[in-house]
Amino acid sequence: MFDRPNIGERAILVHVNFTRGKDEADLEELRELALTAGAEIVAQVEASRPSPDAKLFVGLGKAEEIGELIKLHEANLIIFNHTLSPGQERNLEKLFECRVLSRTGLILDIFAQRAHTFEGKLQVELAQLQYNSTRLVRGWTHLESQKGGIGMRGPGETQLELDKRLLKNRLKMIKSRLEKVRAQRALGRQARKRSLIPTISIVGYTNAGKSTLFNRLTGSDVYAANQLFATLDPTLRQVIVPHLGKVIFADTVGFIRNLPHDLVQAFRATLEETIEADLLLHVIDASNPDRDLYQAQVELVLEEIGATEHPCLKVMNKIDLMPDVEPKIDVDESGKPCEIWLSAYANQGMDLLHNAIAQLLMHSTLQGVITLKPSHGKLRAALYQQKCVFDESTDEEGNTELTIKIPKADLEDLCRKEGVILDEIFKP
Repeated sequence: MFDRPNIGERAILVHVNFTRGKDEADLEELRELALTAGAEIVAQVEASRPSPDAKLFVGLGKAEEIGELIKLHEANLIIFNHTLSPGQERNLEKLFECRVLSRTGLILDIFAQRAHTFEGKLQVELAQLQYNSTRLVRGWTHLESQKGGIGMRGPGETQLELDKRLLKNRLKMIKSRLEKVRAQRALGRQARKRSLIPTISIVGYTNAGKSTLFNRLTGSDVYAANQLFATLDPTLRQVIVPHLGKVIFADTVGFIRNLPHDLVQAFRATLEETIEADLLLHVIDASNPDRDLYQAQVELVLEEIGATEHPCLKVMNKIDLMPDVEPKIDVDESGKPCEIWLSAYANQGMDLLHNAIAQLLMHSTLQGVITLKPSHGKLRAALYQQKCVFDESTDEEGNTELTIKIPKADLEDLCRKEGVILDEIFKP
């Protein structure tokens, strides 16, 4: 057994290719993640294998090569660009006698540095505990010892068993607190819905420029930098969009390739702002040659959290790095904006974005007069319950005329429940 090291920032990066050819983009992303976490990269090791080794992930020969590099560079941290099993982590740490970190562990460390709000810290701690819960077994020498000595003798519970029980209790408490956070956020969303203020959620791959765009749209000063996961905690701001009125913009955590499932679950309270949004702004770094791959990764996460049905406007950002590209709007077959090219950093094309948002949200909100027959009493009551009625009058035939403003999807749902055809009663 060995005493597990708990410090070290002189790092060796390890990437294994399990397919033909090298994934240079993935290697560069690992470097950026390590630098963001504060590591000093002293060496990089690449290997190719048909499949991971069950014991060491890499082969014994490559493990010996890493061991020589550790001595040569006095490294004290090995970072694998992959998900390691608890057994592989322990075997590697025992062999190298230094800290071994997987890609998931590295992302969790960055998240821990970036979380500043109470909610963010809870979400990060939940993800860390879920990740480490399977990594307690025989990782430290003190964990296999039973308590002994005067005043310390008990029923024979090992330190490992005690730590597992404490971890289980802590997980239960954090989940309970996050449920309260979810409930509070749900109340806030209900209030915004009643006030008919649409919510626009900004999503995208990490370092695509989401926070810069958010600051440009809202006049805020949310921290933005050219690094991965520059911001973590969600931020909401209410602003007025020309030709539309009040809207709320929500800046969310950036996505990344192979985003651990535990992180997605831990940040569900935050991601629900995206699930419930009226419009998604999918920010894409247009200057990045791998933008199609990154876009696909974001769409995978959106699918996992159930946000693929929302209207989405692709924002092709950073055109200031593309000399031949000018700000423009691309439309779909129906004439609606589907893609906009701009630069949030250089303040290019922001007026086009405002126009596109106004067009899309005006299509999704119905404002006008709805005429109800006396038999439509339940629908009238439901509309008042939604608090979307601004005026009421009665015409010569005894029908009720309501002046309303309501999300189109909500009105369609109410009409469907009452068996009413929307086109027959609504006049824009």
